[in-house]
Amino acid sequence: MPVQVFAYCTDRDANWPEFPHQSGTRRDLSTAGFDQHLIEMVGQIFEKSGGEISQSVYGVCRHLQRTNVILSFEIEAEYLEAIAPWAWECNAILFLPDGNIRDPNGAVLVERESLQPDPQAQLPFPVEARSRKVQTELELRNRGIDTPESLPPVIGACEVHVRPADEVAWRALALFVVAVRAESLATGEAIPLDALRAKQPLAFQAMTPWEEAFLANETPGEDDVSAAGWRYESLATLQWALGLSASLSFPDEICDVPAAAKLMMSVDARDFVAEAKLRPVEQILDALDLNYRLLWATRQAMINNVDPPGGIEGGVVAERQHSLNWLTCFENADWDDVDTPS
Repeated sequence: MPVQVFAYCTDRDANWPEFPHQSGTRRDLSTAGFDQHLIEMVGQIFEKSGGEISQSVYGVCRHLQRTNVILSFEIEAEYLEAIAPWAWECNAILFLPDGNIRDPNGAVLVERESLQPDPQAQLPFPVEARSRKVQTELELRNRGIDTPESLPPVIGACEVHVRPADEVAWRALALFVVAVRAESLATGEAIPLDALRAKQPLAFQAMTPWEEAFLANETPGEDDVSAAGWRYESLATLQWALGLSASLSFPDEICDVPAAAKLMMSVDARDFVAEAKLRPVEQILDALDLNYRLLWATRQAMINNVDPPGGIEGGVVAERQHSLNWLTCFENADWDDVDTPS
């Protein structure tokens, strides 16, 4: 009897295998209900786990969230071994009729009843993502910063969806106004909202609900003022992503606020959006991988009640992670809803 296989591939270019098979359906982000199906899959796994999420279950859920293509096909049992190299290339996890979730080699990642993995099972990650992780770990080790081997690679170039350059430029315009308003409030010399609107009218077209509420509040609380003030770091990160600054420095100090502000004041907003271009995606992913591991290090230091290693500034790292996760469409979340797990 032929075996039905459902392959959940994170590689955007995943396509049918070359070994003998009977093709079924190919679904991707353009297919109606695709995103909702993945959300439901993750929800079912979480519900079945009863709140006790193992590392393997968590990894599978993250894989499903990154899935770009779902392929279903039937294959004769004699060809099952041929699936592995194809599935590794497509970065796929496999659903077989027995109800278990398997890695490309067929080892069980999540067993149907116990949700426990086979000790030999491995979550697939693109080769370039694994290589990036190794390079980042070496760079951090040279700075005396050790992170656990268990931290996975970040999303790979063949999987990621990056925000359009013009959307990033719009976001930078909005962040600048929010940060300037916060800075003026913190110094006791609040810049009137009408004055900001007159100077940066287009920025107000890109505000999020939180930002609109913050700007509309004449006396926001200290926590909101602080949160908005930190947006200079988010702005500096997006300026770098847009190629407006040469490098993203190691986060052991805050960004050059006057330089970030001067840069925004020197641009024509319409031209800034129309001419926006992002730097190569590989550079953005390098920054994401580095910052992700630094975020873990800062949070671990907080748990242990010690100073972060390497002089890391936790606030800088947190803001960068927010920006980079948004930039790479982590969980497809809008700016206000971006999560930064570590």
